[in-house]
This record gives sequence, structure tokens and C-alpha cells, in this order.
Amino acid sequence: MSRTALLAMDLQLHHLGRLPADYLPAAVRALETARAAGVPVLHVVLRFRPGHVDAHPRNKTFGALAPHLYTADDPGAAIHPDAAPREGELVVHKNRVSAFAGNNLHQILAAMDVGHLVLAGIATGGIVLSTALQAADLDYRVTVLSDACADPDPELHAALVGKVLSRRGEVLTTDEWARTLG
Repeated sequence: MSRTALLAMDLQLHHLGRLPADYLPAAVRALETARAAGVPVLHVVLRFRPGHVDAHPRNKTFGALAPHLYTADDPGAAIHPDAAPREGELVVHKNRVSAFAGNNLHQILAAMDVGHLVLAGIATGGIVLSTALQAADLDYRVTVLSDACADPDPELHAALVGKVLSRRGEVLTTDEWARTLG
């Protein structure tokens, strides 16, 4: 039987600044739930090379970003201290919307024998949606933690978790997921 892993996605200072303050505690609760149950946690963050040589100007999302944003030198690209990786937790950098883009996440998960991905992160209409769809196509079992995901547009979040993401996997609250780990 394959393992479960929690992907904590884009819990970066820039992203958190676009959400209500009550979101972060929900994401932290998901991290704590995974850690308490011995579920591996992987952090996925947006990171570009200096000068954004890996962000094509035609890319609507990333092409217009200032070249200093989301680089190793950008303080706003840091993971919020409350959600920071603990010893032994991997940080994977991506350079597009999906957690699988521009990195070897799929290879890492295969080496860890992970077949079930639990998703938490910002934004539901961005990394959560893209990652869930790609993960389902890669034959992962997918669970989206509805309260540990958020979007600057609450109506979009509600529509995605209520109508779209549930078609590709499970949608649970962190408390509901915790009960399955017992």
C-alpha cells in the first residue's frame, strides 16, 4: 500500500497577504495534523531564477512580474514562519502554477512510495486546482483540504471545492481528514 503525503503549497508571505488573517491557522492545523499522524509533509513554493529567465514574457501569470519577485533574494517569497518546514521536510521549488512544474516532485514522491496526495495551499484557483488535476492524471489519489486551501475570491474557492475538485478526488475538512488517520 502506498503512502500519503501532505503538500503544503505556496504558503509564502506574498500569497498570504491577499487572504483574510483567519486562513493561516487553518493551514497550520493541517500541517500539525499530518505531523502528528506521521504523514510526510512536502512544501512547494514558487521560485524563479534571478532575472526571471525561467518566466516567459507571454505567460499571463508570471511574465509581467517584476524580476525581483519570487527569487531567492525576495523576502516576500519566504514561507510564513508559522508554516515553516521542520527538520526533514523537503522544500520543492516550482516555476509555474502546478506543484509539478519545473521540478522533480513526481520523482521524489515515487521514491517515497507516495500514492495519495493531500493538498493544502494558496490559491484554490491556482496551485490547488492545477496540482489536483495533474495529480489525478498521474494516477495519484487526491484529497483536497477545503479549509486549508483558500483563494482571494471566496466564491471561486467555494465553486472549485464544491463542484470541480470533488470530481477528481475527495474534498474534506482538516478535521474530517484527521478522523481518517486514526
